[in-house]
Amino acid sequence: MNITHEEQPAGGRYIVDIDGHVAEMTYTRKSPELISIDHTGVPDALRGKGIAQALAEFAVKQARSGGWKIIPRCSFFQAQVERHPDWQDIVSR
Repeated sequence: MNITHEEQPAGGRYIVDIDGHVAEMTYTRKSPELISIDHTGVPDALRGKGIAQALAEFAVKQARSGGWKIIPRCSFFQAQVERHPDWQDIVSR
């Protein structure tokens, strides 16, 4: 699965495009060391394929490699944080 990243000064998104169906996880940049994951959207055609989970894992890897923290505002990402105690190092509340 190929995940791409688009970033603007105020935020960005992680994207998966499969056969013209686009899933995304959007975020707002709060500071150079902090982002807020605001939304995860997966179209019906892509549901059940683990795409949202892959986007969340990608965001965690990006945070770790970039040295920043994530505020989990998106309900999906909040639930993933609860399921993954090993992600606590990148979570900011």
